[in-house]
Amino acid sequence: MRSRSPAARVRSALLSVVMIALACLTAVPFYYVLVNTFKPAQEAARSPLGLPATFHPDNYADVFDRVPVGQAFANTVLVTAASVVLVLLIGSMASYALVMRSSRLNVALGRVLLLALLIPFQTTLIPLYQSFAQVRLVDSRVGLVLLYSGGAVFCYFLVNGYMRSVPVEIIEAARVDGAGPLRIYAVIVLPLVRPILITVGVFQTMSIWNDFIVPNVFISSPEKQTLVLQVYSAVGQFTTDWPSFLTLTVIALVPMVVLFVVLQRHVVAGLLAGSVKG
Repeated sequence: MRSRSPAARVRSALLSVVMIALACLTAVPFYYVLVNTFKPAQEAARSPLGLPATFHPDNYADVFDRVPVGQAFANTVLVTAASVVLVLLIGSMASYALVMRSSRLNVALGRVLLLALLIPFQTTLIPLYQSFAQVRLVDSRVGLVLLYSGGAVFCYFLVNGYMRSVPVEIIEAARVDGAGPLRIYAVIVLPLVRPILITVGVFQTMSIWNDFIVPNVFISSPEKQTLVLQVYSAVGQFTTDWPSFLTLTVIALVPMVVLFVVLQRHVVAGLLAGSVKG
């Protein structure tokens, strides 16, 4: 194995230094939020970036006493899990149907879906609220799940490239053996597109979990609020309870940080595999 030249080693060292510096800079906001949850309000205001003079976990105990964190967490998990399952199911099935059976109608439907992806969601909030109010899905967890299932369009476009790389010979062989469309989709297609489905699932989970606009508009009952709405409960009209605000922020962030750290290898693998055909 040939050793690298001195110039290459210098470039590699400089790149490592730059990347480490950028990583530390990116970590500063999370450090700021985390370290101030273990300080009294006065100490946090006096020294926001310093380490706590004494370990002060009372902020977490106070938050769990005053705020229904458990109920909000359960609501968020329920809505996120149901929404992601629907997004992956609808998006992958739509891609399977439109890619595997090429026709003018399917091409037109693909263009309609592209148009839907280009329309900002915020512009549709008022008509969506009016429509959901008519069918009594406002202030409903089911309504939230149906709203988030619109992310299936995003899933459709990401899965599309994977679907086109599925060998047609495998599909034809399964048809000759008597397999129907649903069996081909479940047994053959889904395992082949699993990497991109994991990638889309992680992105959608993070997006839904951290979303504030939709639950803030469509949910009014305290017992149906999500975790992000509970974070906002620490913000008053004239003052903000910063210890509670930062503590609730950490509680909401930690599950997503753990999820991304655990699945980042699969996310990268899915994106890289989707960029190469054949």
